[in-house]
Amino acid sequence: MELDEIIQAVGPRLRALRQERGTTLAQLSASTGISVSTLSRLESGQRKPTLELLLLLAGAYQIQLDVLIDAPVTGDPRVHMRPVERFGMTYIPLSRRPGGLQAFKQIFPPRWPGFEPERRVHEGYEWLYVLSGTLRLLLGPHDVVLTAGEAAEFDTRTPHAFANPGDEPAEVLALFGPQGERMHVRARPAAK
Repeated sequence: MELDEIIQAVGPRLRALRQERGTTLAQLSASTGISVSTLSRLESGQRKPTLELLLLLAGAYQIQLDVLIDAPVTGDPRVHMRPVERFGMTYIPLSRRPGGLQAFKQIFPPRWPGFEPERRVHEGYEWLYVLSGTLRLLLGPHDVVLTAGEAAEFDTRTPHAFANPGDEPAEVLALFGPQGERMHVRARPAAK
């Protein structure tokens, strides 16, 4: 693919990514500091993307720059995990696909967060599996503690919060579908 073709394909890819995430131009502008008009011109192909703009957008979407510009595959199938720390937790992305189902390893520090967490709601569906430690899940009227080997799944429109009541870090594998995609988990073979 020629350089001009790669650059021309960035605009439609930016628009599709923003729409997949359900983000408005105004919201993206607020999170990146790029004006709405510049974002609109980038998406329509009326403005060529600069490295500075692409880096800001890749950061806002939490994806690697090569995904944003659809760089050719180099033959390395590994996901290069770059941990991100938020609110004292560590998130390690285990998938590269923007939008759709995403996989993360989450590490909750001991006795986190140190106060009663506030339950929140958002669009999506989540499935989690506790690898080690303990995870307190507050979900609607339920307050349960999950230990290593236990799983939970829920619609994230149900008020929910997490905490680690234990003295050791809690490691959790989480799958999240931002548009409400559901994971299908089968605990035993179907009856014949």
